[in-house]
Amino acid sequence: MTPGGLAAFGALGPAEVTLIDGLGNGMLDTLGTSGLPEAGDDSRRVRADLIRFLLLGGPDAPRMHEKGLRLGGAWIVGTLDLEGCRVPRDIGLLDCRFDATPVLLSAIIDTLAFDGSDLPGLTANRLDARGDLLFRAATIRGRIELRGARIGGDMILDGARLDSPGDRALQAERISVRGGALFRGASVRGGIALPGGRIGGNLDLIGATIESPEGLAIEADSVQVDGDVTLRLARVTGAVSLVTARIGGDVDLSEATLGASQEVTVDLGRTTVAGAFFLRQGAKVTGTLSLNGATLGAIVDDPESWPAKGDLRLNRCLYGAILGGTVDARARLDWLARQTPERWNEDFWPQPYEQLASVLGAMGHDEDKRRVLIEKERLSRRARRHRAGCLPTRLMLRLNDGLMGMTTGYGRLPLLALVWIFALWGAGAAFYAHLDRTSALRPNAPVVLRAPEWVLCATPRTDSAFLPSLGAERAGLADPGEAQLVCFRRQPEASAYPAFNAAMLSADAIIPGLASGQSTYWSPDTRTPAGYVGKWFMYVQSIAGIALGLLAVAGFSGMVKSN
Repeated sequence: MTPGGLAAFGALGPAEVTLIDGLGNGMLDTLGTSGLPEAGDDSRRVRADLIRFLLLGGPDAPRMHEKGLRLGGAWIVGTLDLEGCRVPRDIGLLDCRFDATPVLLSAIIDTLAFDGSDLPGLTANRLDARGDLLFRAATIRGRIELRGARIGGDMILDGARLDSPGDRALQAERISVRGGALFRGASVRGGIALPGGRIGGNLDLIGATIESPEGLAIEADSVQVDGDVTLRLARVTGAVSLVTARIGGDVDLSEATLGASQEVTVDLGRTTVAGAFFLRQGAKVTGTLSLNGATLGAIVDDPESWPAKGDLRLNRCLYGAILGGTVDARARLDWLARQTPERWNEDFWPQPYEQLASVLGAMGHDEDKRRVLIEKERLSRRARRHRAGCLPTRLMLRLNDGLMGMTTGYGRLPLLALVWIFALWGAGAAFYAHLDRTSALRPNAPVVLRAPEWVLCATPRTDSAFLPSLGAERAGLADPGEAQLVCFRRQPEASAYPAFNAAMLSADAIIPGLASGQSTYWSPDTRTPAGYVGKWFMYVQSIAGIALGLLAVAGFSGMVKSN
């Protein structure tokens, strides 16, 4: 309150007279034609101390209307200092030009409106505004300080221009806004700082342009927003940090363009978003987008909107569903492949693959889920090989991993081992049939191998052979050029010998104890090159059959899986 009352102000200017005359009518007193006055326009000059006197009242102060003070188009000179004051009325200073920064430290007011005004800044730390704080279409050529302020309604800066390059344009740590904080279409040079704040409605930056190339364009760590955080259509140059924030609605980056020179452009590390995270419709993030440790209700995205390879971090990110975007395993694996843990001094992040698989499974895409888990297993084993100390160990791990991948899909496709068994059986059947056609087989019974009908079939009819079992020579039984096996099968005695079956011989080799009798009665003839190869092929079949059978059992039991 000014000592001496109204008389202490001396002669009043025309604008000041208009202000006092209209103070009790509750109407907006607009000075001049319209819009902002020029600095030095005495016809619209109002002293800040006079405004303070009228707001605080006094014995000879004119009675103010219940609607408060409403003045438009004034050139306000001096500092409007309301520090620690209690003003139980609205203050509306619209389209006014201030030549000094208003001071409202720890003031208690109702609604404060600077719509359309031009200010060099605002110092209002710990301000308690029972109503709204309005800067619609205002120009602030300096910092707005609202640390620890409490706003009972909305804080609206729609269409405002905040110009504080290289500094914080809005410094509002621990601010509490009961309604929304709205920056729709605002142009901000400098950062917006809201760390530790509480916003009861939306944090809305639709269409805003924010420039803080060397620092944080939006700093909102540990902020609590009961509504949505919306940057749709926003253009942000500088980092956006929402670390450990709590968002009751959605985080919407649709159609936004964000880029920063810092290592991380958008950081939602350990943030909880009850709604969905939107990144679609041409949204572009240049630099790293970090969702490490974030908890999202859902993801709504376009694959092309995610940042480039190496600029995505999803480790420990939890989300309940993928909505509006592709759920094809190939596209989603490409999404996860944009992560490069090596850039952050880690070899592999398995959790993003497990989370994606869990979500795909819950959505009923079991085949896509399986493909994701197989890829996770492949990459996990590759990382394990890289961690191995010596070359022999890495080679052994590579052999083991390759075998597990080809035969059981790392335990995710146990039936694949049975496919290999059938393939091995089919290859064996075809090969043994070939040996039969080329007479590269022989009976496997010792009594037959010593019998005259087999031994003499190795000798042409024109020659004779000594038979030790008979102690005498006998004429050969083979026609000229005839194979021993073919000759043997012509003999009457051979009709009692079990017939050869290539498919069952292959099955006997693969499945120990099958006891079809083929391996007991027939065997590749190792006297021929093809028969020699056939004998070794039978050994390979036996070993592979046992191994594949065990792998199939292990796959079904889950022993092969890493988790």
